[in-house]
Order: sequence, then C-alpha cells, then structure tokens
Amino acid sequence: MRAPLRPLYAAAVALARGLAAVSGESNRSGSKLWRSVQARRGIMGRWQQQAAAVRDPSRPLVWLHAPSVGEGLQARPVAHALRTLMPEAQQAYSFFSPSAERFAESVGADISDYLPFDSEADADALLDALRPSVLVFVKLDVWPVLVERATRRGIPVMMLSATLAETSGRRRPLSRALLQDAYAAMAAVGVIDAAHGARLTQLGVRAACVRHTGDTRFDQVWERAQRVDHTAPVLRHTASTRPTLVAGSTWPADEAVLLPAWESLRAAVPSARLIIAPHEPTRAHLAPLMTWAEGTALPHATLGQLERGERRAHDVDVIIVDRVGVLGDLYAHATVAYVGGGFHKAGLHSAIEPAAFGAPVLFGPGHRMSREAGLLLEAEAARAVYAVAGLRDALRGWLDTDADAQVARARAGEAARRVVQQELGATARSVALVREVLAMRG
Repeated sequence: MRAPLRPLYAAAVALARGLAAVSGESNRSGSKLWRSVQARRGIMGRWQQQAAAVRDPSRPLVWLHAPSVGEGLQARPVAHALRTLMPEAQQAYSFFSPSAERFAESVGADISDYLPFDSEADADALLDALRPSVLVFVKLDVWPVLVERATRRGIPVMMLSATLAETSGRRRPLSRALLQDAYAAMAAVGVIDAAHGARLTQLGVRAACVRHTGDTRFDQVWERAQRVDHTAPVLRHTASTRPTLVAGSTWPADEAVLLPAWESLRAAVPSARLIIAPHEPTRAHLAPLMTWAEGTALPHATLGQLERGERRAHDVDVIIVDRVGVLGDLYAHATVAYVGGGFHKAGLHSAIEPAAFGAPVLFGPGHRMSREAGLLLEAEAARAVYAVAGLRDALRGWLDTDADAQVARARAGEAARRVVQQELGATARSVALVREVLAMRG
C-alpha cells in the first residue's frame, strides 16, 4: 500500500472496528452493511476459540477467503476436492458478506467465520490462531494489510478463479495505489482466462505467477445439473410438461421489464408458465409479485403453497419462489431461462446455472462485467434484451410451440450446454496449483 494511504486506510478500519465493538447483537432485519458490522462484534474471540478447539499445528492448513456467495460457489469445489486429495490438511474459510453466512456451512471447513476488518492487530491475531500454510483469495478481493502480515511470516498468498473485468473500479488510480503491493505479493494467481490475467498484471501481479486455471463455477454448476434429483420434493411439486420460463435472481428493475413482457407473451403462447425466483425473497419483495399475479388473473401460487399441497403445479400459470437455496435445481424445469441483475446496478447473476441444463438464456443490458454472458452470447446460446418489446419477442422466439421455435430453442440450448462443458476442469487445475504452492513452501 502506498505510504500516503496508510493512515487513511488505518483510520477507516479503526472506525469500522469501533462501530462493531459498540454495536448491539446482530439484527437480521437491518441493512446488509450494518449487519456486516454487527457480525464482527467479538470476531477475534470466536476465531481464537475455534482454533483452540480444533487446530492441529502438526497438520497443514489451507485458508480460503471468499467474500460472498458468488465467490463461495467458486471456493467450495476447491475445498471439497482438497478434502479428498489432502485429507491430512485442515481448512479455514472466511467470508465478508452476511449473505454468505449460511452458505459457509456447505463448504465444510474445520474453522469458519467472518473475516475481521483489515487491521494489523486483527491480521496478526488471526494468523497466530490459524497458523495457515497458504492463504487463498477467491476471485478478486484481496486485503492489503492481511497480505502484508502473511507474507512477512513467509506464508504464501495466492488467488484462484481470479478475474478483473475491463471496466472494473480496481483499475482506477486510487484502487491501484491501495492494492498494487498486495497483488505484487501473490505467489501464484490462477486466472479464468488470459485476458483477465493480462489485466491483473497491470495491477501489479507478476506475470510469472499467472496460470490459466479457469473458473471453478463451471465445474460446480455442471456437477449440480448432472446429479439433480427430479423426484426431490421441490422439483416434484413444480413439475409440468408445459413450456416454462424460469426467471432467477430477479430484482424489481428486472421485473419492471419481465412482467409486462410476460403478460404480452401469454396472448401468443397461452400454454406457457412462469417460475420466478426473486434474488431476495423478502416479504417486501414478494408482495408486489403477488399483487401483480392477482391483477393479471393468472392462476398463481407460491412454492410454499405447492409444497404444502394447497395448490397443484398443473393448475397454476405463475409460481413465485418464496425461499432461497432451490433456484439451482429449479432451472431443471427451464425451457428458457431469464437471469436477473441485468437491469440492476448489482450486475448480472450467474448465467451458467441454467446453461448447464441446456436452457437458452435471456438477460438485461448490464452483462458486460460477466465473462460467462459474453461466452453465451458469442455461442448464440443467449440474448441480451433492453426493453419490454425485445424481451417479449425473444421469449416468443424460443417458447412458442411451432416447429421453428422448437428448432431454434434446441440449437441454442445445446450451444449453452457446450459452453459449460468447454470450461470444465478448473477445479482440478486450481487444486493442483494450491498443492504446488504448498510443495514450494515445503
């Protein structure tokens, strides 16, 4: 970190630590930022207590950090593969966002919790407690003080599924000044492709440390698609032979385009049905969807109602998914998929989940930060839409029951599946890179 930035960065971190110390118990109804602060109250004590209970210093420890669920989906296959290939190693898993708290349990690490704020005192205390053999950042986030304190101890730091979009704010002068030394300290960086690797070297990563390992999410979504259980309750209660649009991870901005397009489409394809899974199925988000469905007079039900037997999937035209954790399986029903985020400032969510099931994909204009969206567009397996009319026409082109639509849909769906297949193998290459770094350290 450049010297002039150190006192400013330290002051910001000290303020965040102070807020955490005086905050009350974590309140799940508060904003995500405030919940993130509250979750760090007593954080070092929790880490130290876990480490004292399970850490065996005679065994190597791989520490994976993935800030949120998206990065967690990239970290999890690596963690599971390491568990199989290196049963002698322990694992620690840290995250930053409250949205990853429940997900972290699925990683199966020996020790897991929120990452403390990036102060020297907390970094040293955490390194003392964990005594990691390697620290692995997943995707992009690196924490400059933690990297500095780890490398001073001779602990190698690396990145996996590393990415840097052309329009990323990390390329701006202030971010570069803050993070350049941390990127330069990396012992190895597994990138998703050569273009992202080249941009990371511009931020300070040494070219000799860059390896093309790929994006482990492709392995994860492919495996999930291959082992999906169509007899599981969530799929059994939502099954139908009707042409189905599964709209996943939608935001209100997506729904402002999607819902009127769907009403218009239904006049042309009355047999079509909609399964919509909002990104955050809170009461506040679900209520407008229910109001819309009631206003259209389309028979509708929540997923919960179907699972409780109150309605049957055969009798409803709109299914509103009112809980998390099931979207990855519901894409198995998709004749066509709409992936949300393209009309929202957060950006596009995962477009490869439905692609792994062979579903053509639609999304809004905010897809330029998504490499996977670019791959699908290039393969003619996806279409970007910009307004209600465009989405309606794209849906009809793939959802209609005539022969031309069926041929176009089959061709696009097979292209989508091929895109995922061509990217497989990233997990094995990533695990090999971790083992190589461990072997170099001895």
